[in-house]
Amino acid sequence: MSQIETVNVPDSNSSARTEGSAGPSWTLMDLAELESAYWDHIAPAIATEGHDPQSHRPTHEWLSANGFRGLVYALREYHDTTFAEFWNDVLDLQSQGYDWEIDHEPTINSLERYLDRQQSRLSWAEGTARTHRYRLARYVRAYAGVNGTADILSPIDPNGDIDESAAVDACWATFDALDQRVSRTTLQRIYETTADFYESLLNRREAKLNPTDGLDYDWTDDADDDTGSSENPPLAPEHVRALFDAATTTREQLIVVGLCAWGLRSGEVASLHASQLVLDEENPRIEFDERKNGPGSVAVIYGADVARDRLTELADRNDWNGYLFPSDRSETGHRRRGTILRWFEDLAGQAELPETIDGHKPVPQMGRRFWYDRYTSTIEDLVEEHIDEIASDQGSASAQVVMDDYLSPERKRELRRQFMREKLADAFEGVQDGR
Repeated sequence: MSQIETVNVPDSNSSARTEGSAGPSWTLMDLAELESAYWDHIAPAIATEGHDPQSHRPTHEWLSANGFRGLVYALREYHDTTFAEFWNDVLDLQSQGYDWEIDHEPTINSLERYLDRQQSRLSWAEGTARTHRYRLARYVRAYAGVNGTADILSPIDPNGDIDESAAVDACWATFDALDQRVSRTTLQRIYETTADFYESLLNRREAKLNPTDGLDYDWTDDADDDTGSSENPPLAPEHVRALFDAATTTREQLIVVGLCAWGLRSGEVASLHASQLVLDEENPRIEFDERKNGPGSVAVIYGADVARDRLTELADRNDWNGYLFPSDRSETGHRRRGTILRWFEDLAGQAELPETIDGHKPVPQMGRRFWYDRYTSTIEDLVEEHIDEIASDQGSASAQVVMDDYLSPERKRELRRQFMREKLADAFEGVQDGR
């Protein structure tokens, strides 16, 4: 690529309208002159890198790295315009960048302008902008699915005939739909980003209301899972490790890995059957025909040998029915959830866990919360970081396209296991695992 001359950008706190001696004097130009300078100086640099200047919108980081930060500064400080607005409205271009997977251009343009303003004025890094773009995309795609349109602007247009209750209902119904698909941790992140977007429209007088106002959930995962309490915190890695170290039998070890390494509910642990365990060397996992939420196939990252030892121990029983916690007296043939609760309480005492953790008595749900927090973080990190990197390498604008078209099921599974292994390592590293 040819050497691009750089420009000295004035400090943002300075009112001086001066430029360095080299390069275009961005701050002295009106919008028409900036348009000409863009085609004279920036477009050729884009073309040199093999991109089409008519469709490839450069990022803030690229502009800065190639000596064009002065354009972004001039647009912001002297024209109250973001680069996205300049790209769309002055250059009259349509980016072939991120695929929002919706068909409402005004919504896409509004979202892009918001992200560009945040990136410019709050100095967001590309990774931060990518994270928020991903969350907003999850929202608008769900909105389109629930409401039959991706137009999130008309219902709150201050110049329109607004039915405020209908606008709120459409927004809240979208989050209710998302609540069926994602964890509460992820839902909260999507909610916070979406609420900030709507609030920015409200502050700029581009919306009459913020439809997310008043929306609230119990932001903990699986609130009704084991105890009926929505306030149980996750166990810390040192708590999980203490539990495993205190376990002296395969039964006790299996309870710890079932809750904390596999993320099972205490009822699922109690009813675990040998037919669900697929303990091959390549892809050890637990399969569920039906499950309330969460993955139907759970990777066994750590604890495969614990399960094998338990199966070997039980196989010596002549009347074994296949359950890993069998019961001769129960009609189901396996132990009840309450038994797992009692055994966990005994094990917590042996491990000398604190009597309360963040004000709550240790219960099995805290073990599942430990796993679930790491699982949801893994999925989000995988999409937002690794998949987007692959998307860039492949020339694809959409992480979802990469997930669907570029990655085989085996590769996706490998990446999930890699990320999850790292997040569980603090508690289980050194434990016989599923490799």
